[in-house]
Amino acid sequence: MPRRILVTSALPYANGPIHIGHLVEYIQTDIWVRFQKLSGNDCRYFCADDTHGTAIMISAQKNGVTEEEFIAKMSEEHQQDFGGFGIEFDNYGSTHSDENRALCGEFWQSLRDADLVVEKDVHQLFDPEKKTFLADRFVRGTCPKCKSENQPGDNCSKCGAAYTPADLIDPKSTLSGATPELKTAKHLFVHLEKLHDFLNDWTQSGQHLQEEVANYLKGHFLHDELRDWDVSRPGPYFGFEIPDSPGDYWYVWFDAPIGYIASTWQWCKANGEDLAKWWKNPETEVHHFIGKDITYFHTLFWPGMLKTAGYNLPNKVHIHGFLTVDGKKMSKSDGTFVKAATYLKHLDPAYLRYFYASKLGPRLDDLDMNLEEFADKINSDLVGKVVNLASRTAKFVEATGLSAEYPDDGGLFEKGVAAGDQIAKAYEDCDLNKAMRLILELADAANPFIEANKPWELRKDPANAQQLQDVCTVGLNLFRQIVVYLSPVLPKLAEQTGELLNDPITSWDQAKTPLTGSAVNKFNHLMKRVEADKVKAMIDDSKEEAAAEAPAEASQADETAAKFNDSAQPMVDEPMAEECTIDDFVKVDLRVARVLSAEQVPEARKLLKLTLSLGGDHRKQVFAGIKAAYNPEDLVGRLVVMVANLKPRQMKFGLSEGMVCASGPGGEEVFLLTPDEGAKPGQRIH
Repeated sequence: MPRRILVTSALPYANGPIHIGHLVEYIQTDIWVRFQKLSGNDCRYFCADDTHGTAIMISAQKNGVTEEEFIAKMSEEHQQDFGGFGIEFDNYGSTHSDENRALCGEFWQSLRDADLVVEKDVHQLFDPEKKTFLADRFVRGTCPKCKSENQPGDNCSKCGAAYTPADLIDPKSTLSGATPELKTAKHLFVHLEKLHDFLNDWTQSGQHLQEEVANYLKGHFLHDELRDWDVSRPGPYFGFEIPDSPGDYWYVWFDAPIGYIASTWQWCKANGEDLAKWWKNPETEVHHFIGKDITYFHTLFWPGMLKTAGYNLPNKVHIHGFLTVDGKKMSKSDGTFVKAATYLKHLDPAYLRYFYASKLGPRLDDLDMNLEEFADKINSDLVGKVVNLASRTAKFVEATGLSAEYPDDGGLFEKGVAAGDQIAKAYEDCDLNKAMRLILELADAANPFIEANKPWELRKDPANAQQLQDVCTVGLNLFRQIVVYLSPVLPKLAEQTGELLNDPITSWDQAKTPLTGSAVNKFNHLMKRVEADKVKAMIDDSKEEAAAEAPAEASQADETAAKFNDSAQPMVDEPMAEECTIDDFVKVDLRVARVLSAEQVPEARKLLKLTLSLGGDHRKQVFAGIKAAYNPEDLVGRLVVMVANLKPRQMKFGLSEGMVCASGPGGEEVFLLTPDEGAKPGQRIH
């Protein structure tokens, strides 16, 4: 009987773009879901944007829009990025939905009814510059246990210790860089210790978690009393207000996983389905795919919530490791922090889908994207072995089609049939690396058959017409069988193969029976080789984006720049930033400066290199993102306004020692600020 399977992956936070590190999880999940659907199972994939919290509130303010407008735009960008990589959701929702609000209320009441909610005073970190309490993710500091630096506010990525942000050594706000203050506020907690026996049994059953995850939970948490889980935040906070605690809001980690159910509910409403069939029926399997950094929440808190509210518990939580690039953490300065949209401008998404599949196993091991290996693997495996089978045979049978009966191939097709169950098990077990190895073994066996029979030689003699058709029939069937097995990873190649052979790939069982008598359409190129210059262009583009964004990030320190422009329309387009004091303002040293030279920066799309004079021998070098708006020769001799005391920043192109002030939305619409006649270089603007 077909299985009914509900699948989720972690909800991406709606405060930034999708990058290639995120894509490890979504590509892995999409491959698993596509395999289940190809196998005939009723499998549905649900996801949503995680939209609540302080960071969303502050980002919306900086962009001069409401939180709802900000998250709507981010959702559109996220879905566009996912679509570009062939990641297909049955529904993609938002945690800021009516369905999620209603479900949060239901879960909350269940916790209340079970007497699991307690109230405590909390000493919480407060950002004195942003005037807000700081969620865990917006504090970083030194781990109080292992002393590793730059760790998040809830648990250490090095030793796995859990703690509160207030426990960190030398904490800093990631929103402003300020040292947080400790303030007291009332918070609501879930008394998780009451569920200790259940959580111990569930996590240690050997069914739901990888062995190393179960051992990690036992050694770090379940060996002792479970600490209460803080699930509320005082306002101001963008989220859902707690009905029975006015002024308090559910913490983002409370409503985020409930978003899985809310997204399912939206799909059920649109498709005439019953939510209970998917979340309260024991015949429905629930599978979560997550990264190892959020293990704690998905294997303790979330099962506890589901158990209390009467929903299906996960059959399996599939946990993966992190992505490194060339053996190191992704880096903006190195250009390896690659956004999904940037990748898509340069490279075929099929490359990344296959490369990740070739690296992902069933354990929590990190995977490394060595850029040279990336190109070599695609060119060797996909172009040189798989696609090569079609490119060397299809064009010779466009006129005749495939043979009416399947020819003798020395047992190659049956060998592929026999491998099908083992490949399927590898997919089921999330051992994608093994599945790719087994599939490539079939390609390694098929290519010598083509080499030995040389269809390009057979075509030269009309007397060999039947032998040519038979050889190509074998080659294309072996190719099709391999593509069926690869179709969860390479859906576009599967679609192209179906069009070539007039037989759409829709079932795993198609790999068991050879195709005969079918017409063969005109062969079109299926996949290009990875070009090294395109990989380099992607990295260079990422570096340039990071360099262009760095001045924009620094300019946020100057929240009063709008005061120097008295036009009314910009204030309509961009509402006033939050209030500041005179003490804040005088920290920024604005000076009149003269442009002594202006030069193009060939490697940069947006930047000009300026040499500015503050009078006498006082000079500053500045890289300004005004290339589209100004010709360098038109700037020489002009007076501008600069931020003279900005901390120098080392960029790819040199040291930038300040900023020039400008208005406008960007691109060609950038307008440098110029003081009135009579102003002199070096004069301070008060």
